Amino acid sequence: MQADPAPPFPAVPFRPTLRFLFAHPAHLIALGFGSGLPRRAPGTVGTLWAWVAFLVMERWLSSATIGWVILASLPIGWWACTVTARHMRVADPGAIVWDEVVAFWIVLWLVLPGGLLAQLVAFGLFRFFDAAKPGPVGWADRLFKPREEPDGTVRWRAAGFGILFDDLVAAFCTLLVIAAWRAW
Repeated sequence: MQADPAPPFPAVPFRPTLRFLFAHPAHLIALGFGSGLPRRAPGTVGTLWAWVAFLVMERWLSSATIGWVILASLPIGWWACTVTARHMRVADPGAIVWDEVVAFWIVLWLVLPGGLLAQLVAFGLFRFFDAAKPGPVGWADRLFKPREEPDGTVRWRAAGFGILFDDLVAAFCTLLVIAAWRAW
């Protein structure tokens, strides 16, 4: 396998800056248009950004169009997360929040039109599953992380999928709990 060409960024993990955010279109997407830059709780900030962005989309787009946006966001996110993780030299950097964005869009798309309470419950459940990684979410988190090969190279191709996958499982678990709660 061919070694990954060195990106024009530091070869050691680092905290992304505004300069890094705007250095490549993939960074802008993967870092949630800047919502992943805070040092504290970038996943929570990214999820809050996703919530606001979804409410804006809901105002201007039909439900079907939002579904298409979400569907298009998955392969674009895979690419953006892969490129950004490779440039940051970290398998799943906390600053990458596109996984939270797309996963929470799916949750909101299927939960709405719910009131503020339903949205708060969805937010709390999703953040719990994403942060605590119980059961299937933890399994999904470990399953697709890139590992160093015996020759010292890292297979970054699957990194974006691994970053997205555990959050999609967290979204599924969130929706499962909400469905069970509604059925009960």
